[in-house]
Amino acid sequence: MKRVIISGGGTGGHIFPALSIAGEIQRRYPECDLLFVGAEGRMEAERIPAAGYSIRLLPVQGLERGGGLFSKIRTMKHLLRSIEIARSYLADFHPEVVVGVGGYASAPTLLAASKSGIPILVQEQNSYAGKTNRLVGRRAETVCVAYPNMERYFPKAKKIVLTGNPVRAALTEVPKHDPEAYSELGLDPTKKTLLVLGGSLGARSINDSVIHSLPRLAEEKEVQVLWQCGKGYYDEAKQLSLPANVHLRDFVSRMDLAYATADLVVSRAGAGSISELTLLGMPTILVPSPNVAEDHQTKNAQALASKEAAVLIKDSDSVEQLIGTALELIHNDSELATMSQNALTMALPNAAEHIVDELELLL
Repeated sequence: MKRVIISGGGTGGHIFPALSIAGEIQRRYPECDLLFVGAEGRMEAERIPAAGYSIRLLPVQGLERGGGLFSKIRTMKHLLRSIEIARSYLADFHPEVVVGVGGYASAPTLLAASKSGIPILVQEQNSYAGKTNRLVGRRAETVCVAYPNMERYFPKAKKIVLTGNPVRAALTEVPKHDPEAYSELGLDPTKKTLLVLGGSLGARSINDSVIHSLPRLAEEKEVQVLWQCGKGYYDEAKQLSLPANVHLRDFVSRMDLAYATADLVVSRAGAGSISELTLLGMPTILVPSPNVAEDHQTKNAQALASKEAAVLIKDSDSVEQLIGTALELIHNDSELATMSQNALTMALPNAAEHIVDELELLL
């Protein structure tokens, strides 16, 4: 494997799998030249170079929800322009294979690669395939999925392989309840830990749930909360009068330590988060975001809730129900153990390795 393009992005849910795949390619083929292609103004423009990889950007834009005819025409113009630019990237780089990790940023590159006869592999993270991956999946040699029964979204795919979603390898390296993890995060190892996550930018409903329940949390002498409120909400949250057992963070960079201390997790239901939570066997309450394409987070959460591997609470119910449910559950050791075991049965480890195995077959 000498030259590979990885395309996609927009959110961490697309970028982290892309970086995991890149890492596995470099582990096997240290001399392989890797190039990322993403969208202008999106997260990948910073995260990919920070990880040490080259990236080229496209002026592609997503279709606005509820956008009128003018919006659709503008999006199409950006797409056609981006396909032309992607063709020039392909001509310059000469990749042997192109990997698409989803998000509208991947569409121009994969469409251009397909027209040029370059093999493409699509990685779909969610239980409900996104529009971009459904579009390019029919042209792909291989579609790697994280959930079974995905044929209905890729009826024309040449090959569908259940690989799971790649996750950050470092997450599995810190032992559960490691004393140093508690020390590093300023937590008490004698208390149970509720880890509340809303993603890097934060989640309004989850944050409001914590704020609404601060008086009740203050009464919990055996429970502490590690609350990642997100950078967008941190200035507001730090003005609150917080109980001593609620530890506020704008962003938790060492998720390996956070997971090691957590007895129960509250999280959105993005595919990347779910892959991490099941791999680690974390008992979890999932609050799907209602602000995502085709409500795919609810479908992700339902896949776990149906196996009693997580509890699903609707976003609209979270302020009234979330923290009360969490506190009831965190004191129920047998229920936590059952959820942990069920989550582990849904995990698909070594996903990056399996995906690169499939890439090798395309050379």
